[in-house]
Amino acid sequence: MFNWLAFLTYAFITAATPGPNNIMSMSNGGRLGFRGALPFNFGIWAGFSAVMLLCTAFCTTLTNLIPAVKTPMLIAGAAYMLHLAWGTFRSSGVIDEDHSRSGFYAGMLLQFINPKIYIYGIMSMQAYILPFYAGEPLTLALFALLLAFIGFAFTLCWSAFGSAFRLLFSRHTKTVNTIMALLLVYCAASLF
Repeated sequence: MFNWLAFLTYAFITAATPGPNNIMSMSNGGRLGFRGALPFNFGIWAGFSAVMLLCTAFCTTLTNLIPAVKTPMLIAGAAYMLHLAWGTFRSSGVIDEDHSRSGFYAGMLLQFINPKIYIYGIMSMQAYILPFYAGEPLTLALFALLLAFIGFAFTLCWSAFGSAFRLLFSRHTKTVNTIMALLLVYCAASLF
C-alpha cells in the first residue's frame, strides 16, 4: 500500500527547506514584492515540471533495465536523508541571498542546474512511487507534476513570507532545524 504520509512528509520537507529556488524566491519577493516575483516563480514551476518528468523517465528506465538498482538506491537515499538531517540539525540558520536575475527564463533555467531538485525527483520516484506505480506512465507523470507543484507552492511561500521566514529562522533556528532533522530521519527510516 502506498505510504502517502511518508511520501508527502519527504516532499514537503525537501520542498520547504532552503535551496536555490527558495532562497532566490525569498530574495526576489523581498526586492520586487510578491507580484513582481511571480514571473520568476512561474519559471521555476515550468522548469521544475520538466526536470521532474525527466527524473521520472530516467528512474523508470533505470528500474526496468536494472531491477537490482532499487536496494542500493534506497540505501543511498536513506543515507542522503540522514546526511540532510545532520546538516539541518547543525545548521546555523544563516541564509545567504542571491540577487541575480528574477524573470521567467532565469527561474526556468535554474531548474536544470539545481542539484536539490534532481535528488528530490529521483529519491521520490525510486523510494516512494515506482515500487507501487511502475508501468503506469500517466500515474507517474501525475506524480512528477505533483512533486513540481509542491516545490512551486513552497517557492510562492518563500516569496510571500521571505522576511518572516528569515525572522523565524533567526529567532528559532535550533527548534526549526531539530524538527526538520527529526522528520528527515523519519523519512529515511520509512524507506525500509
